[in-house]
Amino acid sequence: MPLAHPYIVMKTFYKLTTVFALALQLVSCGDILPSRYALQLPKVPESWLSLLGEPCWRIEWLSPSGQKQTMDIQDGSKPELELPISWVSPVTAFPYCASQSVLVPGVLKPAGALFPFDVEGDHLLLSWSAGADTVFYWELALANEGNYSRLPSNFDWLRFRDLFASGTLSEALCEDPWIVDWRYAAERTIRSGFRTSYISAEKPSSKTIPDAPTGTWYGTSPFEKPLFFDENETPAFPVRSGVNLWFCADGILKVNGEVSMFIEWQR
Repeated sequence: MPLAHPYIVMKTFYKLTTVFALALQLVSCGDILPSRYALQLPKVPESWLSLLGEPCWRIEWLSPSGQKQTMDIQDGSKPELELPISWVSPVTAFPYCASQSVLVPGVLKPAGALFPFDVEGDHLLLSWSAGADTVFYWELALANEGNYSRLPSNFDWLRFRDLFASGTLSEALCEDPWIVDWRYAAERTIRSGFRTSYISAEKPSSKTIPDAPTGTWYGTSPFEKPLFFDENETPAFPVRSGVNLWFCADGILKVNGEVSMFIEWQR
């Protein structure tokens, strides 16, 4: 079960570029003035730090001309990005571990920020909660087939965020937005307009993995509560459709339907 990063396919890149070029035509009637902001990354969860150490980061954003950009941070630096100041745009930061080939960008859920809502002075403040916002933004762009009225830059992001802050959604969704199928939500939104009912989560089933190590397991979402199995217990994991991932001190577990695979860490 390969862990391919979801945004590296050339066709996908071309489609994103086309969508954001259309956005520029709509919101700009002249040159876009550049604006630079220093990134402030969020604090990494202690459970991730204790097992994986300080992560590297894959940064994805849009240039003032609407081109998708990527950058890797591997030395703890705080780069500045040039962002389009005339419309809402996402900055996504995927943590990954360069020493572990299975922990490529896209395995651990990302942090993120939406410009200009997450600006403080000359800094763009990335957070774990806004990571889901930015992934929804990218998915809206991917699902768009030239519908100008439903470009992600025109979406009502403040109202969207208020759904989580106000408790309008279920407690489970507010606690962990990564249980939502954001691709499904985006496709339905582009097709028929946004509805709260699109932000829903499949109820997980329990799957026992007899060969999985006991002890504490952590999810790939920073909001996911850890699981603990003692030595006399058969590990049972909550499983939803698609690839499910957990990691422990010994390695990472992948479960997809009836297929499971445990991969030990590289030492």
